[in-house]
Amino acid sequence: MCGRFSLQTPVPELAELFEADPSRLEEWSARYNVAPTDEVVTLRRSAGGRELVPLRWGLIPNWAEDRTSLPPMINARSESLETRRAFRDLVIDRRCAVLADGFYEWRKEGGLKQPYLIRRRDRRPMALAGLWDVWRGPDGRIPSCTIITTDANELLEPLHDRMPVILEGVGAQMWLDLDISERTMDPLQPFDAEALEVFAVSRRVNRVADDDAACAEPRSAPIREASGWRERPAVGDAPPDQLGFF
Repeated sequence: MCGRFSLQTPVPELAELFEADPSRLEEWSARYNVAPTDEVVTLRRSAGGRELVPLRWGLIPNWAEDRTSLPPMINARSESLETRRAFRDLVIDRRCAVLADGFYEWRKEGGLKQPYLIRRRDRRPMALAGLWDVWRGPDGRIPSCTIITTDANELLEPLHDRMPVILEGVGAQMWLDLDISERTMDPLQPFDAEALEVFAVSRRVNRVADDDAACAEPRSAPIREASGWRERPAVGDAPPDQLGFF
């Protein structure tokens, strides 16, 4: 699952790194606690190559009778993309990647839900595989997206049995740039555990209203291999009655 993430990398850097046109992004301020229904930065194919586009996180299928008739589809299981009605047509020509610097997962420790931030060891932004669609209603168009998940790698299994698909290199090219007749699922695999690190962060992340740099500050040494989860101590930084748990 992927239910929260961060993106602080400036748009010009994202545009250069992913070789994408940023002109459709009017502005983007650093975000440390992006939540479902928020606007996110996505990478898509365009007539001229690639573009950066703002989309609502939480897919609303174009065929939905109204925007509240279905639960928000923030994640899509890679195994169901070609069978679920909400996703099977989008795989053909509405692929995208949601850009993030890291994503959060939670682990119960000492009776509390302790958040952890997962990021690349090299600190490069992540391209999380996704799908997008446009719903049209009385209030106009709502472009939206979902993040695709796969089985967790060995580093993340103690947190959750799922993880977002992180695209890189040939996998990113296959997902984003191939002809729309290609439906290959090959890039939708768990990311290399040795390329990631995990560390505890403030439980302020549990509250959607908190969105500042303190949310992503490390509260523990990085965990870089599965054995690092043994006897993890709880991280205390606020009374539990002051936290809105996710």
